[in-house]
Parts: sequence; structure tokens; C-alpha cells
Amino acid sequence: MVETFTTWITPYGLDRNVFLYLPDDWKTSGRRYPVVYMFDGHNLFFDSTATYGTCWGLKEYLDDHPEAIVVAPECNHEGNKRLEEYCPYESGWFGGIHGTGRAYLNWLTGEFKPYIDAHYPTLPDRAHTAIGGSSMGGLMSLYAVAMHNTVFSKAACLSPSVRLCMAPLTADLQKARLRGDTRVYLSWGELEARDQHQLAEYTDNALTVARLLMAGGAAVHPYFQMNGRHCEADWRSQLDRCFRFLFGWE
Repeated sequence: MVETFTTWITPYGLDRNVFLYLPDDWKTSGRRYPVVYMFDGHNLFFDSTATYGTCWGLKEYLDDHPEAIVVAPECNHEGNKRLEEYCPYESGWFGGIHGTGRAYLNWLTGEFKPYIDAHYPTLPDRAHTAIGGSSMGGLMSLYAVAMHNTVFSKAACLSPSVRLCMAPLTADLQKARLRGDTRVYLSWGELEARDQHQLAEYTDNALTVARLLMAGGAAVHPYFQMNGRHCEADWRSQLDRCFRFLFGWE
């Protein structure tokens, strides 16, 4: 089942809609569940709320694998606010991005996660806490698992927008010391690039990130999606591969 509620994002002084997936029997099962915090919650569960009319189909997938709770706030839909919110660095892209992603993640780990753990049957420890997203959300998930590794042991980074800030991200990943049970799913798609030169750049960036994560101690599953585009439909097709790697689901 998917519920929605409104939360207050303290660093922005804004209310935000949150999509929350719970196994249908969560109140009666007596179980506690791993939690995946995700970005762009409006794109995950329903075509009717997805920005481009097609969602990830995450509800159907989790209904078949009712093994986790997913908590997913929407992004800020105003102007370029999503870019600012989902970028942990300053960037010259798109006319200049004043990234506030660090403040967002401090709120998520310091205020929002404790609220979720207090109100739902979570397994709150690091081993059972993951983060995930695509594009800018993939970038944030990558940054989060590296810089908040005491909170997150797993990250789903689908088509992460690393080229917006490759230099500072590389510097942070070089300094990161990740616990040995850290697992990162990292994907990029063939048709995300406009030509072979750009595809080579995307591939080089992804493999550089993967090498840095592995040097820091993480297990990484790099996945190059043949004919993969930068869209929800193609991220949807990776769900089983991604969740099986992160959680070891049968």
C-alpha cells in the first residue's frame, strides 16, 4: 500500500508531500522492515503523479517482494529548485547551481529518519537503511552513501548526474572510508548520450566513480544498460537487478 503525508523540511521552511510504501500486512505481521529513502517520490508509484506520465512501477514490484518500506518525498517543482535541492555542490551547469543537497541530507538523516523510525516498524540500524534515486536523485544517493556512511549501507544510483560536479565528487570519494558491507548499484544507459563521444564520457565517469567506491571499501555493481534511456520506464526495468544486489533478495 502507498500512503501520502506532508512533512516539514526545516532547512527550506517548506511543507513537502511524501509517498510511503508499506507492505499490506505491516500492522499485523509483527515484522520490522528495512527502509529505502528515495528521491522524486511522485515518479515512483503512479503514472498519474509522474512528471512525464510513466512511473517506476515500484508499487507493483514491492507488492511482489513485500520486504521493505520505501519513504520518498517529492522534489521541489518550482523552477530550478530541484537541481539546487538535489545537488550537494556548487555547479556551473544550467546557468549555475547553488547546491543545497548537504542541508537536505542533514535534515533527512537528522530529523526525517528519526521520525520515520518512531512511527513505523523499521529496522533503523545502518545495515537495513538504504537510499536511492535516479539522475539528480542518483547523484544525491551516491553522495549520501559516501558522506553519510554511518547511516546508509546501501545506495541505488541510477543514471546519476555526476558530470555536473565530477571534480568535487571525486575529491570527496577519494577521502571516503566506507564500511565493508557498503553496497552500491550504479547504472548508466547507452541512449542517454547524444553521440559516441558523450557515451565514452558517461562510461568513464561511471567507472571512475565505481573504482573510487571500491577503493574506499564498497561492493559495487556497475550496470551498463544497452539501449537504456534517461527515463522512468528504463529505470523500472532495472528494479529487480538493483534490489537483488542491494538486499540479496531471492
